Amino acid sequence: MTGVFDALAADRGRLERASAAQRVAEVLRDHITEGRLAPGTRLSEEALGEALTVSRNTLREAFRLLADERLVVHELNRGVFVRILEPADVADIYTLRLALETAGVRALHSAAPERLAALRAALDRAEAAEAIGDWVTVGTADLHFHQAVAGIAGSRRIDECMARLMAELRLAFAAVPSARALHAPFLRRNQTLTGLLESGEIDDAEVELTSYLNDARAVIVRAMTENATTESAMGEGATAQRPMTDGAR
Repeated sequence: MTGVFDALAADRGRLERASAAQRVAEVLRDHITEGRLAPGTRLSEEALGEALTVSRNTLREAFRLLADERLVVHELNRGVFVRILEPADVADIYTLRLALETAGVRALHSAAPERLAALRAALDRAEAAEAIGDWVTVGTADLHFHQAVAGIAGSRRIDECMARLMAELRLAFAAVPSARALHAPFLRRNQTLTGLLESGEIDDAEVELTSYLNDARAVIVRAMTENATTESAMGEGATAQRPMTDGAR
């Protein structure tokens, strides 16, 4: 057995590199989730390496982790880009969201009080951001709100699955040109859903949630279709990665 452990000890450097790559991936994932790295943003190894003071090898491993999560894509001879979603991606994401969030609604009567408190806290953050016209932050609060809906189930695996979806959802939101146009009507519906959940009306809450998610999916897919039509008419191609550099929205 000593020989086995000696061989493991020889791989300590791999663990250190992996840990650094995971931390870099976490930072980039957070920036995607917060809307600071938009779809189509080119992730320059040189610029990121300087900003984060990490090696190119570490960055490449972080990119691999994010590619596994479907958040970035590598284009031959062009580099790594934050992924631009297709309508089929959005349909898949929202199918999974419906399953996870419905599980939360159905577990309402056995939910711990702090789970419902998280729901209200996320809604309060969204309303505060709306009051100052910060619609990107409203979108972030909306993501946290729906994490909290799924979180009512009290399942660690559901929580982990929703957390992985958050960055992909931000990529989906980016398809709609106006953050306000996307989030304003759904903020009202979050308020309705919160009221139903706080009143213990499970059946009505599930109906509202299903309608909400179907409508949100339709809004995003319609925007993607319109964007693709516009880009095609301009001769840019509907699926080309946009050469953005700063991720500003």
